This record gives sequence, C-alpha cells and structure tokens, in this order.
Amino acid sequence: MTDVSAPLLHAEEVFRIQGAVFEVNRVMGRGFLEAVYQECLALEFDARRIPFRQTPPVTLAYKTATLRQTYVPDFVCFEKVIVELKAVREIATEHRAQILNYLRATSLPVGLLVNFGSSARATVERFVL
Repeated sequence: MTDVSAPLLHAEEVFRIQGAVFEVNRVMGRGFLEAVYQECLALEFDARRIPFRQTPPVTLAYKTATLRQTYVPDFVCFEKVIVELKAVREIATEHRAQILNYLRATSLPVGLLVNFGSSARATVERFVL
C-alpha cells in the first residue's frame, strides 16, 4: 500500500523542471520537432539555473561485461532526474518502457516523460523506481 501522505521523491527538483517545461510550452506552443523543444529546454534550464547534462551516454552492462550499446536520455537534471522528451500525438507503451529502462540502467530514482505534442499544454508523466 502506498502512503499518500509521504512526500514525493525529489519533489522540489521535479517542480522546477516542470516549470521550465511549461514555460517552453507557453512560448513555443506545439507543432515543433523534439529537437527544437530540447534546445529550448536547455536554454530554459540555464536561465533557471537548473543543473543538467544534455544527452549523456549511459553505459550498459551484461553481468560483468560493459556493452558497446548505450542509452542516451535527453537530459539528466540535478544528477537525480532523467528527463525524456517527445513531440508525439500520444505517449505509447514503448515511450514508457524507454524511460523505465533509462532508470534501471542509471539507478536514478526519478524520470519524467515530457510530451510537447499531445495537446495545447505539454504533459509530464513521473516515474519512480
């Protein structure tokens, strides 16, 4: 059973990231490619002094072997939160699986799946491992 009175993990950081997402959405609207939103969001993170790494390669392992394949999330913010961007009509199961895989690969506890393409307002789904 989930304790609904428990505070959300990294709530302040997520709140700040969401503020940046919604500002980009307010200024740009919808209809652009994901790369445009990614560039705008990096500028907004800078303006809000949100620490981030853009497209950091994530190393994968199989047992004790390091794989040549890597994952590349759009952002890692505060060294705690993965932010994955989409600009699609609706989020698909594959998109949710992608962010869950990123969380497992990095051992980071919180991921945000942001969609700039679904409606007049960007949507943010929060994932916690």
